[in-house]
Amino acid sequence: MDFLWHFIDIILHLNQYLSGFFDQYGLWIYPLLMLILFCETGLVVTPFLPGDSLLFAAGALFAQSNLSIHTLAVCLIIAVFLGDNTNYAIGRFIGKKIFEQKKIPIKKAYFDHAHAFYQRHGALTIILARFIPIVRTFVPNIAGISKMPYKRFIILSILAALIWILSLLYLSYFFGSLPFVQQHFSIIMLGIIVISVLPICIKYLHHFFKKRAKNHA
Repeated sequence: MDFLWHFIDIILHLNQYLSGFFDQYGLWIYPLLMLILFCETGLVVTPFLPGDSLLFAAGALFAQSNLSIHTLAVCLIIAVFLGDNTNYAIGRFIGKKIFEQKKIPIKKAYFDHAHAFYQRHGALTIILARFIPIVRTFVPNIAGISKMPYKRFIILSILAALIWILSLLYLSYFFGSLPFVQQHFSIIMLGIIVISVLPICIKYLHHFFKKRAKNHA
């Protein structure tokens, strides 16, 4: 439980944690952010890592430093590109076997939800899922399992990465340094998390009430 609360504290105060890391390690902030995004998008065992909130916090931090936001954008796009390719390859060559390994702490429900999302939206899922936590981690894997043509996957993947990273990163870069944003950063982080998971919650509630109505019919 202590670990959970510590993790929540990190998410809500990402600007402070990233600032502290930058003050101590300087340019190592680039590989750190790249590693986090690579793991979130490339490894099915780390869907819990922050994505949207990390981009917002990073943009706000870079707005107050002398580091290049453009260099960061390129680095993060590369990280997501490598992550998507890794996840796609895992899905294509290992497939569902990874979810059958009891030693790997992955909830099959995450996979099933992402698979249903993929079945419903098809190739467009690669772009839509980029803005939905957890789902965006599993979708490249499912695309590999479904043997989506690699050329189509990689084009959609790059497009999705550009839209996701550039929109959140530059939005926070231009507005993240405002006093209001700095003073209410935790609330904004919480808002980003709520907005991110809202589609999942709506889908779950829709499924719950639909199933309940069917049982009482």
